[in-house]
Amino acid sequence: MLTTRTNRLDPSLIPDEQLAELAKLFTKPDHVALIDGQGHRTHIPEALFTHLARIVRLMSERKAIVMVPEDEAFTTQAAANYLGVSRQHLVDLLEGGDIPHHKVGTHRRVTFGDLLAYEKRRDWTRREALDRLSDKVLAAGKYDSDYVGEE
Repeated sequence: MLTTRTNRLDPSLIPDEQLAELAKLFTKPDHVALIDGQGHRTHIPEALFTHLARIVRLMSERKAIVMVPEDEAFTTQAAANYLGVSRQHLVDLLEGGDIPHHKVGTHRRVTFGDLLAYEKRRDWTRREALDRLSDKVLAAGKYDSDYVGEE
């Protein structure tokens, strides 16, 4: 189970000046490297650099970061909170097979990775529906581009 004490990066633990300096460094791609105690330099891969830059930027804005591994098991309430739905709606999604889950005793658990996969499918479906609606509006001649943005 996730413990926010061990997975939380609190910006108050790092001096403001140091966070500001790090934030400046991370705005320059390919200018950050790790140097070990013997002076060996290792460049940070771009995928990791992007995440570290975002973490440093958010922390310099005084926002705490919580790291969640994809295999972390969420309670139904925590999963519902993450998706922004009611707990009952989430249970309906689980029981309907929309989101995989497992049980611990009588309690349902959902992995964070499965929540991310569902969220991605849900967002794609919503985008597709909006695209179809937009196409219908355009085809019906109901979209007046001269009117958009006027008050």
